[in-house]
Amino acid sequence: MTLRTILHHPDNRLRQKCPDHELFNNDLKALVSDMFETMYFEKGIGLSAIQINIITRVITIDVSKEQNKQLVLVNPIIIEKKEPVLFSEGCLSVPGIYEKVERYNFIRYRAKDINGNEFENNASELLAICIQHEIDHLDGKLFVDYLSDMKRSKIEKGLVKQKRTSSQVKRIDNPYIK
Repeated sequence: MTLRTILHHPDNRLRQKCPDHELFNNDLKALVSDMFETMYFEKGIGLSAIQINIITRVITIDVSKEQNKQLVLVNPIIIEKKEPVLFSEGCLSVPGIYEKVERYNFIRYRAKDINGNEFENNASELLAICIQHEIDHLDGKLFVDYLSDMKRSKIEKGLVKQKRTSSQVKRIDNPYIK
């Protein structure tokens, strides 16, 4: 297992649309292992491969407080969504920033597991929101894209300034993990 470097907004590499993942082998298992290690180290609840500069449709999620409910989604798509809700989101690629974004409280999604088996499942509340957030990454979108131009510009300027004054971004406690 290896800790990976997380790309930070406004890095243009985060804006790439990821192609489907095709190979289900030991390389994928190693990638997923690295993603979970990085996600837990950074106190996150979700991570997409593009956030560590791997351009493929793979996400890892664990919204449990105990960090014992790992979910791997390969080539995920949302096939149904219900109940719009405003939710305060953060992101490992936009460190220290939390803003309200409209998402859906219930989704049905389709994906492949780490072995290439396709499945469908339902998700609600925090898990549903996290899946939507991570799928956005795979499509080159960030949660700040849902904010007003003024808010987004202020966040971008702050992140650029933070990058100039600090060689390493400090890890921020995630309010969803107690």
